[in-house]
This record gives sequence, structure tokens and C-alpha cells, in this order.
Amino acid sequence: MQRWRGLEDIPQDWGRSVVTIGSYDGVHRGHQLIIGRAVERARELGVLSVVVTFDPHPSEVVRPGSHPPLLAPHHRRAELMAHLGVDAVLILPFTSEFSKLSAADFVVKVLVDKLHAKLVVEGPNFRFGHKAAGNVEVLAELGRTYDYEVEVIDLRVRGEAGGGEPFSSTLTRRLVTEGDIEGAAEILGRPHRVEGVVVRGAQRGRELGYPTANVETLPHTAIPADGVYAGWLTADGERMPAAISVGTNPQFDGTERTVEAYAIDRVGLDLYGLHVAVDFLAYVRGMAKFDSIEDLLEAIGNDVKRSTELIEAYESRRD
Repeated sequence: MQRWRGLEDIPQDWGRSVVTIGSYDGVHRGHQLIIGRAVERARELGVLSVVVTFDPHPSEVVRPGSHPPLLAPHHRRAELMAHLGVDAVLILPFTSEFSKLSAADFVVKVLVDKLHAKLVVEGPNFRFGHKAAGNVEVLAELGRTYDYEVEVIDLRVRGEAGGGEPFSSTLTRRLVTEGDIEGAAEILGRPHRVEGVVVRGAQRGRELGYPTANVETLPHTAIPADGVYAGWLTADGERMPAAISVGTNPQFDGTERTVEAYAIDRVGLDLYGLHVAVDFLAYVRGMAKFDSIEDLLEAIGNDVKRSTELIEAYESRRD
């Protein structure tokens, strides 16, 4: 899959293509429907498929300070899109100047002059152009002028997680923030992931016999509600069952919110400085302060046992 950052990276001889445009944060099941359909139609038409997305999130430029929590960084989104069969991803730097492009100018500069769009596939709520003045109807109207077609994909939730709401990154972020990571996973189509570099913490876990990887998460990451979770820690390509703690460590009167993962039954791991991924499978319990270290150790032991059970049950269902 080709990855371009900016219009100038697009090859000069790029032919016609099927295009879809959006932030696509999380590449959730709704996004997968749109992107998958774009890939399918590109193959039918004998052209290549392109996903156009933005960095930073448009809201941060239009309304500074309003950057939403992110469900996936751009490299993770590109990886997920590649699995869907996308031929190219174009990341457009979203600047104040870019935000002022009218809907028509956006179509000409991006879809017509550079990507030579033959078909554009979008969800029903797609908006684009200055002050989000463009919608799918405007996109289709411009297509009649510039020789491309538009296909709109419905995004209704089929399961219970969204209560009948459309698939959306906003809904997924809310579920993650509330600690409902199983509901979020229903929309994402996979467990929610947090990434970052392992840094040195207070090393209390090591002193207690449960050394944890203290993950310095990427900026604007969507982090689940405080509590203990079952999941996985992935480092150097190895995926390890883990018990994960999110919170301020109230047992020791901490004030900084952290994400720490204990790789279950792994001894001698040295992960400092590594970029790792933490996948959240299931909520185990809320964060608490215990009366004694002995009570804390008992709770951690129970957390590890429960996490192991949840992970094994999940993996047995997938076999």
C-alpha cells in the first residue's frame, strides 16, 4: 500500500481511482463498510482505491483546544486500511488555509486534479469544505460537472452497543471513556488499543512482584476509564496476556494518570524505551485504595487470575 503525505506526494502518472474521504479515526466497523465498498468498487472498475484523511484532526484547527481523544494513531489506521485492501492512503495536512477551501475547490484540487476520481464512496453524514458546507448531495452535484459518481453507504449499528445509533467514532470514544470497552470493541470490530513508549515509573509493581510496563501514551489518546482490565501487551512483535491498570494509583496517593500493563507470568522482561501496544479486552474492576499492602496483593492476585480466565475464554471462542 502506498502512503502519501500531502498532494505533492501523489505520483504524476496516477490514473483514475475510487476515493473515500474522512478522519476515519479507529477504522471502526462503519468505516470498514465504507472503505471495503470503495476497495470492492475499485476492483470492479479496474482502478485503484484511495483513502483521504487528515492530520491533525480538523476540529483542532477549526476550534483550537477541541481535539477529540483519538482511537488510533495514523500509522495504526494505515495498517488497518491495508488489511482491507486499500491501494493508497493520502494524509492531508489540515491547516487553517486548507480549512478555508470551499467544497468546490476541495473537489477540484484533491479529487479531480490529483486523484482523478471515478467514484467517491461516503457515509450519509459526510461533510467537507469551508465551514463543512459540503455534504453528499453537494458532492454528487459536483460529480456531474467533474465526471465522477457518488455512492452513499448506510452505517446503522446492528448490535446492542450503540442502542440503534449509527456507527461513529464519537460513540466509540464515549464507550471507551466510560470503561465500556466491550461495547467499544463491538463497534471497532476488535479490542481498543493504546500505544506508547515504556518509561520508568515508581517501580512499585516490581517491588510487589508484579512488574508493569508504564506506557507513556501518544498525545490525545482515548484512554479507558480508571480501573483494571484484561488484555494484551505487545512488544517487539510478541503479544502477551496482560492485566492492565489505568488510573492515578490511589494506594500510593498518586496524582498522575497512567496506563500500566503486567505481562502475566513473564519474568525478566526489559521493555524500557520500546514502543508497545496495549489491547483492552474486558473490564475487571474499578480502581480502589486498600487498607493494607497485603489486601492490595490479594486483589492483584485476583486481578491476574480473572484476567487470565477472560483472555483464555476469549481465545477459546476464536479457535
